[in-house]
Amino acid sequence: MNPQLRRLGEARSPVVVVDDFTGAVDEVVELAAAMAPFPSSVGTYYPGLRQPIAVGDKAYGYVERLLEAAGPFIGGGFDVDTFELLGASFSMVTTAPNTLDPAQRAPHFDSTDPDYLAVLHYLSDTPGTAFFRQRATGIELVDDRNVDRFVATARRVNADLSGYTAGSNQHYEQIGQVEGVRDRLAIYRGSMLHSGIIPPDMAFSADPRLGRLTANIFIKGRRG
Repeated sequence: MNPQLRRLGEARSPVVVVDDFTGAVDEVVELAAAMAPFPSSVGTYYPGLRQPIAVGDKAYGYVERLLEAAGPFIGGGFDVDTFELLGASFSMVTTAPNTLDPAQRAPHFDSTDPDYLAVLHYLSDTPGTAFFRQRATGIELVDDRNVDRFVATARRVNADLSGYTAGSNQHYEQIGQVEGVRDRLAIYRGSMLHSGIIPPDMAFSADPRLGRLTANIFIKGRRG
């Protein structure tokens, strides 16, 4: 493992990156393949398929082991003493760029809670994940105080976008990125504006052995 702590943007938001996290990524991919085909993520803004990982699933042990190993990085990077698992899934981007709705074309946030953390395990080599600032408002981290302003602006400007966000554009400035190296773990606040880096010529495969496969795990950090 080769842990890195990066701080992005004017808010100096931490992103913890750890390479070669499990040393057994092929086994994790096979766990995902055994749960295929994944269901559609209808009702969410995720542009593809998501297979929830629940207690009793064979893959749940993988999630538990991953979080146990990630504990020191989570505590050190985000100043929390403990955390609880909120949800986990295997995810695959499968939506073609020309079929995205406006919200899917833009960077997004997962929660306004600063202790809501995303633990992202890359299970295939991809361009990765980018982080952004909304130009009109200067917002990088969405919280309870600025969420209404962010959403109102996004509703106004997102219709101008086409396809997946790739780098900076007229409405969003890219402030950093994490390359999606196979078996890399990235941990960041869900309140950060972010988006998967999806090239237009990507194979939008629904096969976990071939497509853009990640494990998306969400936790709530606690202190004391």
